Amino acid sequence: MQTVQIIEAMLAPGILISACGLFLLGMNNKYSLVVGRIRALNEEMRKLNLLSDAEPLSNKQTNRLESIRMQVIKFYHRIWLVRNAVVAYSTAVGFFVATCLGIGLQFGIGEIPLLSILSIILFILGLMSLLTGIIFAVKEVQRGFEIVGIEVEHDAH
Repeated sequence: MQTVQIIEAMLAPGILISACGLFLLGMNNKYSLVVGRIRALNEEMRKLNLLSDAEPLSNKQTNRLESIRMQVIKFYHRIWLVRNAVVAYSTAVGFFVATCLGIGLQFGIGEIPLLSILSIILFILGLMSLLTGIIFAVKEVQRGFEIVGIEVEHDAH
């Protein structure tokens, strides 16, 4: 019966480890996409800058160059948010793994009040880290929407 109790006690942190893994997978995909977009925009900016050395840019090209500059700045902030979300989710996984270890130790060596309190604190810290990652992810989505707005606004002119 003790084995079943151990598994039940470790279930919540274990499920949250899996949830964090899914969040990390999504953030890693976003990271790759944002880095790719920054590189593409920088390449386009380099070409426009080389062109401007040879001849004056048209109004459309000047507007595009300004749009690219604004987007790259916003993308840099976006990649910073993605990095922070990844760090927060990874930290949460660490806390949830430590919680599982604490629970397992309690069943292995007996109920120790300090270990019970430590496991609860680790679990709460894991939840706080998870929440922090979610906040960064929401901000990153908002930043992505702002970047699309820049693109649409400059294309309209």
